[in-house]
Amino acid sequence: MADPTPTSITQNLPSPYLTGAYTALGERLLPLLSSSAGINYGSFQGDKFVAGQNQLQQQAANLAGGLGSYQPYIDQANQYGQQAGQTLAGAQQYAGPQAYQQFMSPYQQDVINSTLANYDIQAQKGLAPLSAQAVAGGAFGGAREGIQKAAYQNQSDLNRALTQANLQSQGFTQANQLAQNAYQQQLALAQQQQGLGTFTGQLGQTGQQLLGNQIQGLSTLGQQQQQTEQAQLSAQQQMLQNQAFEPYTRYGLVGQQLTGLSGGYPSQVQTYNPVQPVSPLQSFLGTATGLGGLFGKIFG
Repeated sequence: MADPTPTSITQNLPSPYLTGAYTALGERLLPLLSSSAGINYGSFQGDKFVAGQNQLQQQAANLAGGLGSYQPYIDQANQYGQQAGQTLAGAQQYAGPQAYQQFMSPYQQDVINSTLANYDIQAQKGLAPLSAQAVAGGAFGGAREGIQKAAYQNQSDLNRALTQANLQSQGFTQANQLAQNAYQQQLALAQQQQGLGTFTGQLGQTGQQLLGNQIQGLSTLGQQQQQTEQAQLSAQQQMLQNQAFEPYTRYGLVGQQLTGLSGGYPSQVQTYNPVQPVSPLQSFLGTATGLGGLFGKIFG
């Protein structure tokens, strides 16, 4: 049976120019791989590298609590609107054909009665001249006198009726004008109340809008400031992380360079003959042969 042990072995070894560099790199990497060379992750991790809420954002948050401050204005506007509706409803009593009655003077009939009584007195005084004229003309008690008195009385009654009608018309016109004035006043009051409601509602909406704009402005500025601060913290965090991993990064780059350089240097080929193991029998025979030769030299 053939001996499987090769007679020689050939190895491709790195260039002798790079062997020292690999050895030096390995000597420096081994300490970094030990547990005592652990990285302090706390130096570049944690909430300290997260930008918190700044003063502008806090102001915006505080102002946000007043976003409902417009509600009292809306409530007041609704009250004005209700009052305007009530005023308009009350104004209806001053409109219509019977509205004047509540403005008629309670003394108007007394004025009419007094005026007519005085008129009657003055009308009676007008009969005396007619009688005097009839006596002077010799027609006293005659038909002519009766016709003159009847005509005078008819005219007097007509004038009396006209006087009464004028007095009543004046009272109606005055009362009707007062009713119209009251109606216009109620309409004006309702319009004012409605206008106050509209103005109050707009005031609340405007205040709410201005507050919202202020909050938006502060939030935008605060966010920009927070982004700037976060960028600074992130840069600081990256710097500390780079410092912590600097040896690994540096030696990694050196390893990459050595790998690239290995192709530019010729490798060395080493061939050697392995030592074949000696069996116990061969060892015994060798020993015996040696002892035989030694004995021969001693005793020959």
